[in-house]
Amino acid sequence: MIYKVFGPPGTGKTFELIQKAKQYIDNGASLNEIGYFAFTKKAAKEAKERMPFEKKKLRYFQTLHSLAFHTLGLKEENVMQPYHYEDLGKILNIRVCFEDKNNDQESFYLTCDNLYYQLIGRAKNKDISVRAEYCTNEYPREEIDWDTLNHININLEQYKKKNNLIDFNDMIYMFIKEEEKCPKFKAIFIDEAQDLSPIQWKMFDILKKKSEDIYLAGDDDQAIYAWAGADVNRFIDESAENEKVLEQSRRIPRSVQELSEVVLNRIEGKRKIKQYLPRDEDGSVEKIFNLDQIDLHQGNWLILARTGSRLMEIMDLLKQKGIFYQTKKGKSFKVHLYKCILNYEKSKVHPLTDSELDDIKEFMDKDTIDPSVPWYEAFSKAPQNEIQYIRLMLSNREKLSQDARVRLSTIHAIKGGEEDNVILILDNARKIRRAVQDSLNKRDEEHRVWYVAITRAKQKLYLHRAKIERNGYQL
Repeated sequence: MIYKVFGPPGTGKTFELIQKAKQYIDNGASLNEIGYFAFTKKAAKEAKERMPFEKKKLRYFQTLHSLAFHTLGLKEENVMQPYHYEDLGKILNIRVCFEDKNNDQESFYLTCDNLYYQLIGRAKNKDISVRAEYCTNEYPREEIDWDTLNHININLEQYKKKNNLIDFNDMIYMFIKEEEKCPKFKAIFIDEAQDLSPIQWKMFDILKKKSEDIYLAGDDDQAIYAWAGADVNRFIDESAENEKVLEQSRRIPRSVQELSEVVLNRIEGKRKIKQYLPRDEDGSVEKIFNLDQIDLHQGNWLILARTGSRLMEIMDLLKQKGIFYQTKKGKSFKVHLYKCILNYEKSKVHPLTDSELDDIKEFMDKDTIDPSVPWYEAFSKAPQNEIQYIRLMLSNREKLSQDARVRLSTIHAIKGGEEDNVILILDNARKIRRAVQDSLNKRDEEHRVWYVAITRAKQKLYLHRAKIERNGYQL
């Protein structure tokens, strides 16, 4: 039997699924008869942690890619990594840079900035030929051409074969070809199903034959991975004997929900019509022209932008204000330098180890520490802009040893996150504006992206106008 669970933002979709999984176990199902498949490794780990069992016994609480990997007996050293793509890029004399080299997003969708690799990956996700994907005309001809694309695709396959490597999509293809190896389940739970690609849906079809009960959970309004080949329409169209919409959000206040509904009403294509209730709190939505209108020295903040380049500008402003922030790459200052500063101060009271002294001397002209000299004068070899930034943060009483109160992220990277105060930068890139003009599907996806951004706010949402207002997303 197939059950479908629609989980609008903050309505406790994961909690609902975990409770159902526990019920099966309470009713006699073994842990190996329950499969919980999340879209990211992070989500799979969180689901495991919510179960009252030893983590090693929850064998099938993982991603679909991990299921394929372990079922087929694959090895880590045979999986393509960012440095492999970069290595091939050097061989072919093409620029490749990964936005997320350490896979912090953990979504298995390729995060490099090379259009050719992106197109090849998207074709495989959609289970179509590279030529067919190229002919969709969704790629600017001044930036990508067929001969180069074909050359790269041929060499990529040869590179993988020569080095005995497979990519994440290859894992799914291999699983589909060897479906007889798929284990049998009493019940499976597929979370964030709106983000599955066509080849992942083929894997789902195999799981469907091997499972007594299936819980398909997600929210089509939060489907923001169409750029990578995700197929939200399959999620909407998948038939189920039982459908449930989770109706109460524990995150979103009334004013934020009202604005989010404005965005949802702009979607012209297929979607599941659903209603849910906001928290019993008004919250607030406010338009601002610049960050000077907000006191960022207090409270917890999430600053969201559509593109990474716009975030870079915001980072410069925050540094000028002495605001401590974090991105997916870590803290906004050089952690090693700050550790040496702390040790320098500690040396006035307690002796340091030889290793600690050696680290400090990297930033000093002298070989000995003079307690009468402030650290910011003693550290003459340290980058002075970093020194000034750390001094300014400390004067603002920022707690640099803890996580930052202020986080910066692109909208795609923060999906699933939330914060009390959210600042949404409304600037949009020219490439995105051009794409939505020519495609209804891209317009709908863009509305969903901004819907996801809006619904991260738990209390206050600030709409930061675009530098050129007509070029920003209109709210």
